[in-house]
Amino acid sequence: MTIAIPTLAGGPVLDSCLEALNAQVFREFEVVIINNGILAAMNCCQPLTFRHRVISPGSNLGFGAAINLAIRSGSSAYVATLNDDTEPHPEWLSSLVREMDMDPRTGMCASRILMRTGGAIDSAGMLICFDGSSKQRGHSQAPDSFQARDEVLFPSACAALYRREMLDEIGLFDEDYFLYCEDTDLGLRARWAGWKCRYVPAATVVHYYSSTAGAFSVMKARFVERNRLWVALKNFPVGILLVAPFVTIARYLWQLSAGRGEAGATASFFRSGNSLFAAAGIVARAHWETLLNLPLLLRKRAKMRKTRRLGPVEFSRLMYRHRISARDIARA
Repeated sequence: MTIAIPTLAGGPVLDSCLEALNAQVFREFEVVIINNGILAAMNCCQPLTFRHRVISPGSNLGFGAAINLAIRSGSSAYVATLNDDTEPHPEWLSSLVREMDMDPRTGMCASRILMRTGGAIDSAGMLICFDGSSKQRGHSQAPDSFQARDEVLFPSACAALYRREMLDEIGLFDEDYFLYCEDTDLGLRARWAGWKCRYVPAATVVHYYSSTAGAFSVMKARFVERNRLWVALKNFPVGILLVAPFVTIARYLWQLSAGRGEAGATASFFRSGNSLFAAAGIVARAHWETLLNLPLLLRKRAKMRKTRRLGPVEFSRLMYRHRISARDIARA
């Protein structure tokens, strides 16, 4: 078992994550820390009781590329991804492994992720919007919600388990995303190939939400807006892809309305000092970068078709079962 943890700054947050891994019931794992920045010394309060090593690529490669380094550096059957600003409960890894072992066609497992502030749900699996956006299932709901094991569309890579056999078949994280939505892309590619994803409520993780990029930063908004376009172009069936521009317009209108309120990410984005002009610039840049990369995205779409086991109608039904509306995305 490999646990891949990318980090940009290291420090106390990473130390807390590693100390939580000391308490894991399942012990047959190695931690690979990918140093995407200048890693501070790991000053844990207790000695680490598991095998661990640090890979330093020399620059910030982004989330997906960092995880891929860890995957390629080992040969374990399962690979867990974990943000450095998380603290897994002792049963986290054992619960994920037990669920994965139950069905050889389960290629991904999603954790029950709680926000540290307030203890509400951060993620209980992921949902997809028909414009390419994705959102955490159950985000901000009560911590005692989503207690049942269930099928979900794909996991948040903040705390997830992946089967190497699946990754060998469909490919690793797309490194061109750099940050955000790479787990959406990988999850959809996996579902096209017929792999399942299970939500495991016993696999609980506490998360310092968006501690690296900032919950409402311009950088986060830029990558999320660009990468959701890439997700759609690479992975959506043609029928849903044709609908995506209309869903996008609806989301923009709902976001303009939500921006006048007191709650939600859009309102918080503007309260953080960002203007409507800045938001328009983010949208324009996202579409321009997508246009420039369109030939590459279409080649990747064609490559993905080679691993498909589901037909477009079946995949569209799958997306519909795990959808989130443009209005709910805008108000989240």
